[in-house]
Amino acid sequence: MLLGMIALGGATRLTGSGLSIMEWKPLSGIVPPLTHAQWAHLFALYQQIPQYRLEHQGFGLAGFQHIFWLEWIHRFWGRMIGLVLFVPLVFFAATGAIGWRMIARLLLFFVLGGLQGAIGWFMVASGFDPDSVAVAPAKLVLHLSFAFALYAAILWTAFSVRRPVPEPIAGSDGAVWTRRLVAVAACVLAVTVVAGGFTAGTHAGFVYNSFPTMDGHLLPPHYGSLHPFWRNWFQNLGAVQFDHRALATLTALTIGGALVVGLRSSLTKNAHDALMLLGWAVLAQYALGITTLLLVVPAWAGTLHQTFAAILLSVTLFTLHRLRGVGGPIGRLSRSDRP
Repeated sequence: MLLGMIALGGATRLTGSGLSIMEWKPLSGIVPPLTHAQWAHLFALYQQIPQYRLEHQGFGLAGFQHIFWLEWIHRFWGRMIGLVLFVPLVFFAATGAIGWRMIARLLLFFVLGGLQGAIGWFMVASGFDPDSVAVAPAKLVLHLSFAFALYAAILWTAFSVRRPVPEPIAGSDGAVWTRRLVAVAACVLAVTVVAGGFTAGTHAGFVYNSFPTMDGHLLPPHYGSLHPFWRNWFQNLGAVQFDHRALATLTALTIGGALVVGLRSSLTKNAHDALMLLGWAVLAQYALGITTLLLVVPAWAGTLHQTFAAILLSVTLFTLHRLRGVGGPIGRLSRSDRP
């Protein structure tokens, strides 16, 4: 459901639907408009914001309904995630099926999920500012980053419940370096996702739509034109896109290095299989990124690229979880035999 939420968020952003609901009603908002008067009220509110005047002037109630439903489904899906987490949690806690540590962790996830909804409204409200037709890039990145962080935490918890005891893996130099490289890849991937959020929020994906060069240049012209220099990372569109490309390439190379080292090491079959899956996943995501760029960011490709970023993160965490046992009991014996 969280993966679906990330996909819905991407589609909502790319279709310009995110600003269609002007009211923040966490409870009553679960019911969509049912009468013509309710539709007319919501449409009248939407007509007051700059996006309507600057982009959708005169598109009528039918056009408003088209963008409304995607945003409503996005919010409805978030509420359903909360129910799917909370209701079984109450049952499992009451029956003693889970311990207090897990209860506390899942309650924390529930609270953080509610906070994510509030961050979402904080982001949406920035799109109502004068002369604004989209949300503020920094607030978009905050919403996206929080979603990915919550997704990663819940997924890691699930892996740990599914496989609580690490599989022992001999702690050879190759195995240790494989685990380190996968850990580095996870960190670089996280930064790449943040950079991707700024690429999306500033619409930097539309400025250079060639690959591997940027309209014939290795570096975009005027890369460091803004002062102080750090502003280029967030406001210079060419620099924002280049940074996302560079980080994506670094992610792919780091995973490639982990794959080369890991497949030549004495890892278990489960660890080797996870590494192979990770290799295929990063190739697919890199290809999706290039495709999205060359096609000038159509909604379907951008949504798929954002969704597969979460899938790549999933496989990365899965591989890292499989490598937890490196240097366990078998690994310590292996190390003791070295000079």
